[in-house]
Amino acid sequence: MKLLLLTLVGAHLLSLNSGKAVYGRDAQKRTFQEIKEEIARYGDVAKAIIDLAVYGKAQNRSFERLALLVDTTGPRLSGSENLEKAIQIMYRNLKEDGLENVHLEQVKIPHWQRGEESALMLEPRVQKMAILGLGSSIGTPPEGIIAEVLVVTSFDELKRRAQEAKGKIVVYNQPFTNYSSTVRYRVRGAVEAAKVGALASLIRSVTPFSIYSPHTGIQEYQDGVPKIPTACITVEDAEMMSRMVSLGNKIVIQLKMEAKTYAEAYSFNTVAEIIGSKYPEQVVLVSGHLDSWDVGQGAMDDGGGVVISWEALSLIKDLGLHPKRTLRLVLWTAEEQGGIGAFQYYQSHKANISNYSLVMESDEGTFLPSGLEFTGSQKARDIMKEVMSLLKPINITQVFSDGEGTDINFWIQAGVPGASLRDDLGKYFAFHHSHGDTMSAMDPKQMNVAAAVWAVVSYVVADMEEMLPRS
Repeated sequence: MKLLLLTLVGAHLLSLNSGKAVYGRDAQKRTFQEIKEEIARYGDVAKAIIDLAVYGKAQNRSFERLALLVDTTGPRLSGSENLEKAIQIMYRNLKEDGLENVHLEQVKIPHWQRGEESALMLEPRVQKMAILGLGSSIGTPPEGIIAEVLVVTSFDELKRRAQEAKGKIVVYNQPFTNYSSTVRYRVRGAVEAAKVGALASLIRSVTPFSIYSPHTGIQEYQDGVPKIPTACITVEDAEMMSRMVSLGNKIVIQLKMEAKTYAEAYSFNTVAEIIGSKYPEQVVLVSGHLDSWDVGQGAMDDGGGVVISWEALSLIKDLGLHPKRTLRLVLWTAEEQGGIGAFQYYQSHKANISNYSLVMESDEGTFLPSGLEFTGSQKARDIMKEVMSLLKPINITQVFSDGEGTDINFWIQAGVPGASLRDDLGKYFAFHHSHGDTMSAMDPKQMNVAAAVWAVVSYVVADMEEMLPRS
């Protein structure tokens, strides 16, 4: 099998150096047909990558690497010992894998701990409720907060009923539409409740599907607005309380949270490369974030993205491929707190922004992908469509819009083309930030395919004669 792969790769390299002389020419002077023909010549090498990842010796390697990492370290919250242990493990793994320029880049990150927490319904009946405090929330007094509940379905309803909210615990029972629209209740729920005098807020978990599982995530306080404790509750409890109050029942809850924020901690972005053979100063960046929330194992979010990004470089190295541009792997820290590690990386490296051809982030799960999300110029999009056509053997060829991701947005906003893996978001948000984010949510065969897509795209873009055109 290995001999066959090397033969295919050798034939590919020979074909690129025969026929029309296209190297060294200005990208703007080349016709799209010439670029299309160049990409088509990567068919054999794309097939070699797919065969190795999906059917060959590397099949299930991503899953096995992920299981070893998350079973060893568990969840990896910003500022925690688990996160720093995971960073050191990945640093050693990348070294042992034979990648180049493996190093750590230090950053300062937030350090928050949830401590013990509970919510107990006292009226109209006694019931323990499952909660997960939201990142950066303050705690309650040791004795907790006992207060009546006000249930609302939107910020508009809260404003209309502002006079009723003072001294109460606001419960948001907002319907799930999509993540980007609904997550604002998690992010801003405490601030809006505090503005009308509430003592605390409880937010219906931002998920389309629930089996009595709360989902955590970051929330943001606002200067000049009192800080109040805030947590997510299950969809089931939010809906139950909504039904109760509609029947005229008074609901009283005792909320206890020990959450604390400590001084900033030091952490690291983890970096490894395959150095470019012709344009080493130019970069295609592939990435995922190594931190997670402190529940489950962080297997899906974003251990899978970390591992397939590593696997992309491993597959390329295993085949003896040497792209013209540098392939740079970055495993971000403190993404869940708003892309803290990625922002500091951008600040350190943005002076070389003109040398970045493409930034890629996998942070929407590593289930069976349906294509690639992409943000860039129309010409770059047309090129990416041709690159994705190389994945016809596994029937994943679509190019969608909106390639943004928390950790690559800084580059995209500055004009660098960006890409994300399009995945099953319904499944993703069912497990997202919950106790259910474990290895049991992962499928090795689907991870094989995700890794193949990631490797083909990153290699071809890194090896084409010109960088992707910008607007």
